[in-house]
Amino acid sequence: MKVLMLSWEYPPQKVGGLAQHVYDLTRFLARRRSEIHLFTGGGAVAPAYEQVEGVHVHRITPHNVSATDFAAGVVQFNVALLERVMAQFQGPEGFDIVHGHDWLVAYAAKAIKHAWRLPLVATIHATEWGRNNGLHNALQRHISDVEWWLTYEAWRVICCSRYMEGEVNRIFQVPDDKIVVIPNGVERQRFAVVQETLRREDYAAPDETIVFCAGRLVREKGVQVLLSAAPRIFAGHYRAKLIIAGSGPFEPELRRLAAQLGIAHHVYFTGHVDEPKLKQFLHWAAVAVYPSLYEPFGIVALEAMAAQTPVVVSDTGGLSEIVRHGVDGLKFYPGNSDSLADTVLALLNNPSLGHRLTQEAHRRLAKDFNWEVLAGRTEEVYHEVVAESQKKAWQGKPRSRFGLEKLLSGQGHGYWSRAEGS
Repeated sequence: MKVLMLSWEYPPQKVGGLAQHVYDLTRFLARRRSEIHLFTGGGAVAPAYEQVEGVHVHRITPHNVSATDFAAGVVQFNVALLERVMAQFQGPEGFDIVHGHDWLVAYAAKAIKHAWRLPLVATIHATEWGRNNGLHNALQRHISDVEWWLTYEAWRVICCSRYMEGEVNRIFQVPDDKIVVIPNGVERQRFAVVQETLRREDYAAPDETIVFCAGRLVREKGVQVLLSAAPRIFAGHYRAKLIIAGSGPFEPELRRLAAQLGIAHHVYFTGHVDEPKLKQFLHWAAVAVYPSLYEPFGIVALEAMAAQTPVVVSDTGGLSEIVRHGVDGLKFYPGNSDSLADTVLALLNNPSLGHRLTQEAHRRLAKDFNWEVLAGRTEEVYHEVVAESQKKAWQGKPRSRFGLEKLLSGQGHGYWSRAEGS
């Protein structure tokens, strides 16, 4: 199987879980002897081309042109993607399928699909509606429209959880038979070895118990709920220290809240941390808390499980599907700081409970969140889509690379989307 894959981010350019997902998926597909050509951003901070564990990684740098807003910048990124694809390949050249991740690559994915007559698979990692609990301004409505457009053009839509399956079905009216649920995964062995590059005493006193939280600092990740719960946690376990790893636009507000609650001296904001540092924090932590208000999946929870750190998560979204309460982790009511505090204290004051949960969580990772299995399921989707698409006739002949130029200029015409043909 020869796959042309498109993603906004990929290591070392990482904003959220999408980059880690694409990194793991592509290299495990390559291990299965699929030929993967990934076109992504990050050309300014990493090689324009390299092979990563058998994956052909092509990185681009968007044009340095001012944009009126984020959406305009995304269009520029997609044009740069198309230019790189056109420069690299004369035409389809044996590609079987194109796979786009989220709306950020929708324009390029659609253009390649129609110009080269390739079936399109799309993975929707989150929706604008879900991130914002509705659509409240023109930019959010535009992003949601582009998300719908991508799901319409795709032959199959992959979601990472049953929760996201329901969201995509409800918001975009995507038919049930067009959606496939394939969860994210994690490599347990990645978190088995910890390199000591940090000193614990720089973050907490030797007798302080660490409560750890990692993620982008945006409202939907719910760190404000954890801060609101912290006074009760500190009262119930006096020597607790809260370490928050991550960066984002909500950080100033979170720091203000910590100060208002009088707990700033018990809270350490680390900023963004790379994987080696993340593994160290998880190794030190007595509990890892993920208090999201909206969470399509929650790779961070899998990483904590792989590190054998007890996890506490809000009972929402994909986190609800990852954690089985009292079996391999604990859940609390979303947005409820009292429920969060009680749940964290249950672990801090009963270490044997945490040990039992982590042992079961570690076993479950190999069964339900194994990337070897998940890459195989993704490959099965590719084969199904290719087989189905071969029964549908494209109009006209496949275009050369210059067909992309005609399509972009308005001379070309789009044909045959799954939504039209099914």
